[in-house]
Amino acid sequence: MKKTTQLRAIVTGPELDFLMEAHNGLSAKIVENTGFKGIWASSLTISASMGVRDNNEASWTQILEVLDFMNDAIDIPILLDGDTGYGDFNNVRRLVKKLEQRDISGVCIEDKLFPKRNSLLKNQKQSLADVDEFCGKIKAAKDTQRDDDFVVVARVEALIAGLDVEAALERAYAYREAGADAILIHSKQPDFNEIEQFLKAWDNCHPVVLVPTAYYTTPTDLFRSFNVNTVIWANHSLRAATSSMEDILGRIYREQSILDVEDKIAGVGHIFELQNSRELAIAEKKYMPTGKRDTNTVILAASQGELGVLTDNIPKAMLKVDGKPIIQHQTEAFRRQGTDETIVVCGFEKDKINLDNIIKIENSQYLESGEAYSLFCAKKYLNKETIISFGDIIFKRHMLVDLLNAPADVTIVVDAHSESESRTAYWVRTDVLYAQSFFARSITMVEISTELPIQDRSGEFVGLWKVSKNGARQLADLMARLSETEDLPKMTVADLLRELAKTTSIAVQFVSGSWLDINTIVDLQKASGFTC
Repeated sequence: MKKTTQLRAIVTGPELDFLMEAHNGLSAKIVENTGFKGIWASSLTISASMGVRDNNEASWTQILEVLDFMNDAIDIPILLDGDTGYGDFNNVRRLVKKLEQRDISGVCIEDKLFPKRNSLLKNQKQSLADVDEFCGKIKAAKDTQRDDDFVVVARVEALIAGLDVEAALERAYAYREAGADAILIHSKQPDFNEIEQFLKAWDNCHPVVLVPTAYYTTPTDLFRSFNVNTVIWANHSLRAATSSMEDILGRIYREQSILDVEDKIAGVGHIFELQNSRELAIAEKKYMPTGKRDTNTVILAASQGELGVLTDNIPKAMLKVDGKPIIQHQTEAFRRQGTDETIVVCGFEKDKINLDNIIKIENSQYLESGEAYSLFCAKKYLNKETIISFGDIIFKRHMLVDLLNAPADVTIVVDAHSESESRTAYWVRTDVLYAQSFFARSITMVEISTELPIQDRSGEFVGLWKVSKNGARQLADLMARLSETEDLPKMTVADLLRELAKTTSIAVQFVSGSWLDINTIVDLQKASGFTC
């Protein structure tokens, strides 16, 4: 239910209901936790909490700022004690507009002159507004509101100003006709007599709100007997807080210790609860960067490569592109995305792979085995989401970002516009062609092979893929089964993907270029200036 609808039900409903005063976000939260259905945002207590007088010394924009904090802290409605509306009808129009923008559910305006004086001050003259002028404010408020349930309460101060009940009734009738949703009749007499006279004459002709601060000894059931709609406890949270603070702070000052008061005040943990610290902790886990992603990276870099003298004594993955080894371009790309551990499967000249912050795993059978066996050597790291990469490719950042965001258990990256016609490549056929992929929710690998006919090729597997935690488990289980046969050492990654596809749907992430495979000296020259 909208907050405005909640407040309208409180103020105009048939049963007596109550609003409790609050003056900041913390007190508003306590009011809500206590069980009250709505809040009275008191001008007296908000002003007092600022350390200023209740004489419009706090500007209406400062009041709005406090309301923002109060409203954000709670799910119950707020009725603002809007004093005289902070000016004429035009100020009232702007006030209502701004209150609705901040999701404040209603406003109570009183028929005194600006700047107002608090109604309970002793020996203070209370000057009332002209009836017709005040009716204009009410009409302006009702014409301005956009939400039909926004509540406008007209506060009658005739009794406060020393006029009789008849004068109060005359004003109340006029305000009702002007469109007020309810009438607040106010009195500073210590007994119920003049309010009772008003209610008898009023005869339930429109919703009534009372503020029994002065006549607090009146039994609540008496209010019910007159069908009063709402009672406002107008300043009691601030007064309670003030008494407690003066008591506790006085003891601390006198005793110069907090030993005897610590068990008499709210614990810090309770303050954290009121601030909803638990929600922030949950949100931090969801939104805050942790510096590391719970994702491993496995780089297959066991082969020597076939670049002649360039790879006579170093692995192909350690060939330099723009001054850095190929594999260093990769590890830096993975770390930029916050991946956890980087595992490099080494073989040929394994000691030459000497980068910082990597875990080296040896494939001692690299001469007799293929890529699948190198991956098998790193099987213990297939215990979480894992990126798997050939050690001789470099790629653009966006390709890795998109892959990390892929939702499938197994996702491979496929270049739809590969230029690898003159060399051996892992060709992929998909169920959706690249030209139609923009309209597809998912694209699935149908086949992968070095011998796929040209007409069946959707693109080239670039040597970069990802498995989710579940996908990693399935991949590890598959390799464990294959290791019990003589097949695994002979298998390529393409063979492994074909086997995996028998039980798991393999998603395809299409790219167009954005990567390089370093197989020849020409490839190495092309890679110069390639920005990862």
